[in-house]
Amino acid sequence: MITTRRRRRLRVLTVPLLGLVLVTGCQSSDAADTKNREPDAAVTDTARARITISPAGTGTGPVDPGHTVKVVTDRGTLTSVEVKPAGDEGVQVTGTWKNARRTWQSDRTMTPDTAYVVEATATNAAGGTTRTRSTFRTRAPKQVNGVTVTPSNGAVVGVGQPVSIAFDAPVRDRAAVERRLSVTTTPKTEGSWGWTRDPLTGTERVDWRPRHYWAKGTKVTMRAELSGVDTGGRHLRRDVSTTFTTGTARISEVDLLKHTMTVFEDGKKAKVIPISGGEPRYPTWNGTMVVLGKQRLVRMTSESVNIDDPYDKNVPWAVHLTTSGTYVHAAPWNEGKGYFGRVNKSHGCVGMSGANGKWFYKRSVPGDIVEVTGSRSATVATGNGYGDWNLSFKQWRRLSSLR
Repeated sequence: MITTRRRRRLRVLTVPLLGLVLVTGCQSSDAADTKNREPDAAVTDTARARITISPAGTGTGPVDPGHTVKVVTDRGTLTSVEVKPAGDEGVQVTGTWKNARRTWQSDRTMTPDTAYVVEATATNAAGGTTRTRSTFRTRAPKQVNGVTVTPSNGAVVGVGQPVSIAFDAPVRDRAAVERRLSVTTTPKTEGSWGWTRDPLTGTERVDWRPRHYWAKGTKVTMRAELSGVDTGGRHLRRDVSTTFTTGTARISEVDLLKHTMTVFEDGKKAKVIPISGGEPRYPTWNGTMVVLGKQRLVRMTSESVNIDDPYDKNVPWAVHLTTSGTYVHAAPWNEGKGYFGRVNKSHGCVGMSGANGKWFYKRSVPGDIVEVTGSRSATVATGNGYGDWNLSFKQWRRLSSLR
């Protein structure tokens, strides 16, 4: 006869082993926490969550930087997913939860030629935890593209300065690039991306400009998740960003019929300067230009701008407006000739006395506006410097690849 005490021992010995851990692909899982090892009546509650990762692992070979990383569990829910470079180089990959957190899917591209680590955790209904780790490598690009961002981080600029990304090589897939760009402003400001190309250098850019000139004191942040984006046969290798602030609203109105430049600062007239613009053979561009930069002294030659009237001068107090060579500068060699305020006798630049040139130079910053009227010349092209403002906002928005 079997005693009651012995029956209890047999029941203990016949309890089934629970908590089997299942993994897939090139992955490994840690053992469950001790507190989660207690048996439960329902098999569906105690079966360990399986985690599947795509790409599966290093054994599959390098993957395209645009490949979607996907993590799925067949039981329970995913509690954490992290996709990060194995070393110091490369961008961390963001993603979104789907299917009640049973699926995680990446939402951006990865840095080319980079080893990545995927770490994921899932929890079943009973609270049991499965941890999985997998690695893969992205494919090295056959060709790369590079970018230059303007303005630089921390800059204080004029109210006409667009956010600008210039590319080392032409971009065939503009939409792929533009989808990865974002601009945030304080206060909120309406604006749009637009694509343009410098007619002289061929440099391709995508600029973001507001509907109207920036309000003074606006804080602007641009983020571009470009690492791994294929621009059309050439991959970009890095993310870029910049944060800048707009300063004084300095707008200079050049009237080539009156031969004056009136400088306004924050809506108030600061100075009226007698000037001399481009003569009829070499007229100054009409339209709105943006200060690109300035130099204390610039050597200007007729050969550099394809002018048949020979000259070679060291020009002081030079404020740069276009890539085609338009400057506002001092022209001390013309002082005493009666040109300033009376007649246009330059080779296309806006000239003035040494004292006035120095005054304007010291105040000017990149992003300041110079509006020229009264010239026989055409309106400056959008890509010739920052000629973005010569289009209406409606016209500018049409230059977006996502319109």
